[in-house]
This record gives sequence, structure tokens and C-alpha cells, in this order.
Amino acid sequence: MSTTIDQDRVRWPGSGSAVLGKTPFGFYDSDSLFVTECESAARWAAFRLGYGVVDIELLDVNFYACFEESVNEYSSQVNQWNIVNNISNLSGLDVENASGLHVQGSSLPYVLNLADGYGSEAGVGGNVTLKKGYVNVVQNQQIYDLQSLWGDVSESFNRIEIRKVFHEMTPAFARIYDPFSMTGMSYSNVLTEMGFGGYSPAVQFLMTPIFEDLLRGQAIEFNDLVRKSAFSFELMNNQIKIFPIPTYNMKMWFDYFVKKDKTGSMIQNGTNYQYASDFSNIPYKNVVYSKLNQPSKQWIRKYFLACCKEVLGMIRQKYQTIPIPGGEVTLDGAELRSEAKEEKTELITNLKDMLEKSGKSGQIELRSLEAEKLNDVLRRIPICIYIG
Repeated sequence: MSTTIDQDRVRWPGSGSAVLGKTPFGFYDSDSLFVTECESAARWAAFRLGYGVVDIELLDVNFYACFEESVNEYSSQVNQWNIVNNISNLSGLDVENASGLHVQGSSLPYVLNLADGYGSEAGVGGNVTLKKGYVNVVQNQQIYDLQSLWGDVSESFNRIEIRKVFHEMTPAFARIYDPFSMTGMSYSNVLTEMGFGGYSPAVQFLMTPIFEDLLRGQAIEFNDLVRKSAFSFELMNNQIKIFPIPTYNMKMWFDYFVKKDKTGSMIQNGTNYQYASDFSNIPYKNVVYSKLNQPSKQWIRKYFLACCKEVLGMIRQKYQTIPIPGGEVTLDGAELRSEAKEEKTELITNLKDMLEKSGKSGQIELRSLEAEKLNDVLRRIPICIYIG
């Protein structure tokens, strides 16, 4: 096989062939405006690189690849900014394509989702089910292993986390009679003194202020605390020791979480990848070239020219000198590559800066500054004083 290079094949002939099927990825082949402007951009870049005066060692496919790369880079920068700007609004949603959508709203739903864990810990909601269990308390036995007696049996050996134990004395108000019925509250002498001693309690009533009931309930509970064995417990490693020593058999109830449920609540149920979860799958797609405005297209053209310079510089740097009759010609490959790198960096920096200014926080900042300047102007308007 011959290895001779056809020099005409590595020179820009002045026009390119049809664009369709010539771009590496074909992302925009269905966009007629992209196809049209891709060929025009190739001719423009060739002239900007000096075609007509010097040879341009690029083929049409090189130009087309650079143009597609430029649109891809613009799309990538815009989409990355959109993801950062809207990720809290899009995370968890079933959205196939967020490109071109007007994502509006605050990040409050995202913050509330994060707060669910605090709600679970505080016992005021959350996303973990608070369950109930019990152990059969046996007379004269104080220590019980809640994990083995309940967790291993009812939760398939999963670790449980005890949140509340219902081991306390019967409330005072469940152990006194209705004060309005005049029974059990030592009101019989009062009824007699008032002349109601011979009447049925269900017929006649003596109204007392509510604080009297509260004081009586407090007195009963304080008496139990001082004069009786206090109901309490010690809980360590899901083993509970109850006080006082049980004198009869009963059920002791408690509230608990399954620990793996608390960890699992941080992960969305299911493995369906259609839900947006993080930077990698927030559904932003390549921009539609025909929908871009002129400032966007101008940025793409400049980046395209820088890409062409970079490719041409790599080609020329590979063959830094070309022998000619009586001497040699030194090519400018290194200079083109250095210039292209600087231009690409500057273009991306400017685009990021513009995107940042057009973001939510940037616009709020701008509106705040605008309002501040407007108030400063209004303060300088003279106030008319009318004398009537």
C-alpha cells in the first residue's frame, strides 16, 4: 500500500462538502439552521485563518467537528449553570428533559425534605414510621432485653431504637372522682353545711374553680413521688431495668424506630433512574441551535475559530519546518495553539460570568442595587411645600 500523502487532500479547497453525516456525533444534523451555518462558519474561519494568502491545512470535516464541539461546549456551560441553579427544584422530579423549561420557585421543598429527618427525631412527623411494641412484664423480674424479645422477633433481627417507654404511675386524674358529683373528694361535709346533704349527688352540684382540680392533682402526684416508690427505668443497649420491682404481670409498651429505616429514608425508594437525583442525571440536553439568540451564536463562532486555530496549530507544530528550494519555512503551530488556548479560556470565563449574573441570586442582587440607586435618586427630588 502506498503511503504517499495527497497534498491536495490536506488543503482547504475554498468550500466544503455537504455537512450531513460529516460531524463526529451528528447531534445537530436534524437542525437545518445548524447545517447551513456550519458550512458558512467553515468558510468564515478559513478566511480568518488567512485562506487566499496562505494554505490552510484543514479539511471540511475538521471545520465541521470544531463547529459541533463549539455548540456542545456552549450547551455544556449553560446546562452546568442551569443544574447548579435549579438542582434543588428539580431533584426528585420525574422530568425527561428540563432544557428550555422555565424552572421557577424557591428551594423550600428541598429544604423541607431535608428537615424530615429532624421531624422524625423530634417526634413531630418526618419520613420514618414510629412503631409500637411491648414486652410481657413478669412479677418480680426487673430486667428485659427489648432487642431480643421484640426486635429479633418482630423486626427480623433488625436493630431497633427505643424512643419512649410507657412505664409510669396511673395519672392522678384517673384516680380521683368527678368533683362535680360530690363523691370521693371529701365534699360531704360541705354539702351538709349548705343543706344539700339529703340530695342525690347526680341532681345537685357544687361548682368549684378549675385551679382546685389542678392543685388536687398536683398534691396526689407529689404525694406519690415522696411517699411511694417512683416509676422509672434505666435503658442501655436496648436492655431495660424497671423500677419498682413489678408486683404483678402486665404489658409494658414502648415506641421505637427500626434503625435501617432511618438510614433508608435518605434514599429514594426504588431504583427507577427516571427520577432526577444528582448532577449526573439532572435531565438537561444539548441546546437547540436554531433557538439560540445572536449573542449565543456569536460566542459559538468565536469559540469555533479558537478550536480551528488549535487544530491547525497541532498540525503545523507536527511539521515545524518545511524544506523549500534554497531554504526552509518555519510554521507557526506553537503560536496558534497558545493563542487558541488563551481565547478559549477567556471565552469560557466570560460566559460563566454572564451566566452567574443572570442567575437567581445575581438577579436579586441586581434588583437590590437598582432599588438602592433609585431611592438615592428619589431622595434628591425637591419636596414642594404648599402654603394655603
